[in-house]
Amino acid sequence: MNPQGGFISFEGIDGSGKSTQARLLAATLQAQGRDVVLTREPGGSAGAEDIRKLVLEGPPDRWSPETEILLFTAARRDHLERTIRPALAAGHIVICDRFADSTRMYQGLRGPDLRAMVDKLHDLMIGQEPDLTLLIDMDPALGLARALGRQGSEERFEGFGEALQQKMRAGFLDLARAMPARIRVIDGARTPEQVAADVAQIVSVHLEQQALGSAQA
Repeated sequence: MNPQGGFISFEGIDGSGKSTQARLLAATLQAQGRDVVLTREPGGSAGAEDIRKLVLEGPPDRWSPETEILLFTAARRDHLERTIRPALAAGHIVICDRFADSTRMYQGLRGPDLRAMVDKLHDLMIGQEPDLTLLIDMDPALGLARALGRQGSEERFEGFGEALQQKMRAGFLDLARAMPARIRVIDGARTPEQVAADVAQIVSVHLEQQALGSAQA
């Protein structure tokens, strides 16, 4: 694998600005001459984009959490096979707007034993984590207001209300404390430019360390 390759994900509650930061990072790295694949979840491949419409549109009670886990895992598997792994094998940097951590939170925290189900399916069908995850932290009330202000069609999870966003934020921060080597928390309650500067610095150090590790291998 080319030393410049790496798998970077962005996570955060709805309206945290992670999608904007993923796009800004991709542009920054491309300007440096790096090969970048910017993708998203659910989605990122033809089959996964079809599943995206099923899980992000419609009323909140359209699917049970258990059914959502299966749908998200199916979408992720197709995305991994058709987009992520081929890009990594070619030495590209993959920047993904959400990955498995979102399923651990949005589905895994919505019922007893669901997190264990998410992790078992992940181990069985995915078996891969990002090299670096950037968690854009945001006050849930502000994030939800931002998300609803977009007035798009993909607002199914926003329809659960602020209580779910509060639970997701706490869950993401707990996950970051449990996995500090992979997950870095960034304050999203600033201008996009300020957040992007922090993101770029963290990623620069990460890629330098990765390149050094590859050279020594």
